[in-house]
Amino acid sequence: MSKTMLAAIGLTAGLILGSAACAQTPSAATPNDYAKADNWLCLPGRADACATDQTTTIVTADGKASSEAFKPAANAPVDCFYVYPTVSTDPGGNSDMTIDAAERSVVEHQLTRFGAQCRIYAPMYRQITLAALRKVMMGGQAGDAALAYADVRDAWNHYLTQENKGRGVVLIGHSQGSRMLLQLLKEEIDGKPVQKQMISALILGMNTPVDAAGKYGSIPTCASASQTGCVVSYVSFRSSSPPPAASRFGRTDPQGLRSACVNPAALVAGKTQTDAVPLQAYFSAGGMGSSAATPKPWAKSVKVTTPFVSAPGLVSGRCVSAGDFTYLSVDVNADPADPRVDDITGDLLVFGQPLKDWGLHLIDVNLAMGDLVALVGEQSKAFAAP
Repeated sequence: MSKTMLAAIGLTAGLILGSAACAQTPSAATPNDYAKADNWLCLPGRADACATDQTTTIVTADGKASSEAFKPAANAPVDCFYVYPTVSTDPGGNSDMTIDAAERSVVEHQLTRFGAQCRIYAPMYRQITLAALRKVMMGGQAGDAALAYADVRDAWNHYLTQENKGRGVVLIGHSQGSRMLLQLLKEEIDGKPVQKQMISALILGMNTPVDAAGKYGSIPTCASASQTGCVVSYVSFRSSSPPPAASRFGRTDPQGLRSACVNPAALVAGKTQTDAVPLQAYFSAGGMGSSAATPKPWAKSVKVTTPFVSAPGLVSGRCVSAGDFTYLSVDVNADPADPRVDDITGDLLVFGQPLKDWGLHLIDVNLAMGDLVALVGEQSKAFAAP
């Protein structure tokens, strides 16, 4: 198995291991002390992993390019608490607490831009590693998911008691990070006083099982950009390549609960979830950790020198519910006159062929990054209103 494939597969370890892994007996490992700044990837006002350049080249359909600067909010009124996906290259079943290039890279691509709306808190945690996932795929034992969750819970409780001070907070996760947040919502937030401070929970790249009323426990899915205390969740697939029968992403669970799909772009635009709405995507110009999954949505004639690139109008999305699957269906502009069309990828390729059951998992967050950030801004205003 190639390193490229392993790096990509690692992003979904939390989904593959599933709820059974999170139901393990709690670990007896020594708890982390989250009063120590070294145990955090990102903290407000610090030059750390989230203090990275987000300058973006905007490439329009006529092939013209311009530069978009980024500046974090000086006095953001709300907070964001983020849990990253499976990226650790540490050799054990669970990662250590040393900040490596993999953790720095993922917050640069998935989190830093939210600094335009919120103060950012991103704890390190002893997550299940790429090495552990490889063992599972070869029939071995998984890492300790209970240890990973205990770290996230401890970091959350430290944040609440020492940092929050009654502020509204947005929870953000992807893949294994979303799996951790689903458990946190269930055990530490739903039905507790702190639920009133939750602006929203962005549970991305993960199946969020919801009942017939569209609720995860007592927490509803978001129905408008002004609604607070709600969940945004989706998994993404190309419209031309919907989830096959073997896919774990977007599948209805054994209890018959469908996977939530909330398109943030539709909320911001005031459209329905079944409307096809342009997505404000922000892609890394230098790759997403796997050359096979590097999206390149820019014209061949444009030289991109910024860390990120955006192509307005190139991709759109709508929520689809078909058979056992519910997902964000992503269309790429098929206009042959658009010079950007041939350059967008985002599928996980193995021996040159896409793994169709993975869909666009590697770029779930980036596909709608601009919409997610805008949504957090709208929800924050609604939260602050009398």
